[in-house]
Amino acid sequence: MSVISPRDRPPANARRPDSLAIGQWQQQQQREALRTALRALLMTPLMPASDADFAAVRQHAQALREWFAREAGWTLQVERDGARLYKRMADTGDATRGLPGYDRRRYALLCLACAVLERAEPQISLRQLGERLLTLAAEPTLAERGWGFTLGTAGERRELVAVCRTLLGLGVLVQVAGDEDGFVRHADPTDAAAAAQHDVLYDVQRRALGGVFAAVRGPSTWSADETPDTLEARLQALGADVVAGGALDSDEARRTAWRHHLARRLLDDPVVYFDTLDPDLRAYAVQQRGPMAARLSEATGLQPEQRAEGIALVDEDGRLTDTVLPGEGTDAHVALLVAGHLASREGVHRDEVIDFVRGCMAQHGRFWRKSAREPEAAPELAALALDRLERLHLITRTGDWLQPRPALARFATPLATTPPRPTGTDLFASPHTT
Repeated sequence: MSVISPRDRPPANARRPDSLAIGQWQQQQQREALRTALRALLMTPLMPASDADFAAVRQHAQALREWFAREAGWTLQVERDGARLYKRMADTGDATRGLPGYDRRRYALLCLACAVLERAEPQISLRQLGERLLTLAAEPTLAERGWGFTLGTAGERRELVAVCRTLLGLGVLVQVAGDEDGFVRHADPTDAAAAAQHDVLYDVQRRALGGVFAAVRGPSTWSADETPDTLEARLQALGADVVAGGALDSDEARRTAWRHHLARRLLDDPVVYFDTLDPDLRAYAVQQRGPMAARLSEATGLQPEQRAEGIALVDEDGRLTDTVLPGEGTDAHVALLVAGHLASREGVHRDEVIDFVRGCMAQHGRFWRKSAREPEAAPELAALALDRLERLHLITRTGDWLQPRPALARFATPLATTPPRPTGTDLFASPHTT
């Protein structure tokens, strides 16, 4: 039997490099899982348990709560059947944000539908939802403001179905049976026997319903003498941060409020221009933009771009973006062409953009869908392109006049001959704000 003497044994730390590598790998995996969960919450603030990323959110719930509270002042609730990140907008005056296809009328309809569901049984049919909603829509206060709703036309039934589909997407409703299109086509919703053949049955998920309203206080808590008069004042009051003592009466409290404001803008908006900030906030942003961009970039994987005019967090893979440029399809291609046309111009009238789009048809129309090749399609194509550019904060609109913003200069390239695919740093981060 051979014996190994102490001096022949390998050093005690001989395997340490392997252990260290494993530890570093585990830490990297943890960071990537945390980043995945954080990005998922930014895109899906109201997340059901069925979401593919919910397991990661639940696993890292404590770290996520601390990060969102510290960086943005947002509250995160994670429970067994879902998660809710209560995002509050920093800029309530930004009209480009919100659900696609929604105007003030449809938002009012969505709120009334939620009020009906709050009092409903665990199951409700589309016809029942519509009938109960009509009762709320008949409130005198709504009539005084010129708001009305009936189910007498296919257009109004289509509006109700659009709201229900929004609630389906949020996980508030789960469809059990039926067909919404049949409900829209049905001409007489007052005929109960016939309507039953064109109805839809839903399960109501109350916990998800309770998370739809992301506000610090509800409007019903205002007394008559303190109710804000204007829409802008109401929006600010609903989401105003609660400050100890009722005011920002210390330097630390002001710096925290500034940090939260900038983080919310950078996480939710494509770009933050310094000229949109008040002087104090602008001075803080210029001073702290490096450290803040680095922290947000490390946590989210977005790449910071810092320029004299402002800051942007760029989404290189397009997974944290709901409005992209460039993108695929006719509308995205037209938007890219319009962006290149406007990049070196100032004070452009909308009609000039329409003429430009019409002029592009001869050169690029063969790449577009058939309906977009007709001259009468130019106004609609131009409107869609300008809407996309405005949502990305690449232009501002005042009536029919357009003003390019500095970030539009990145698209000052020769006209593309084929619809491009999203690549590289041509994508801005613009997550959902539910």
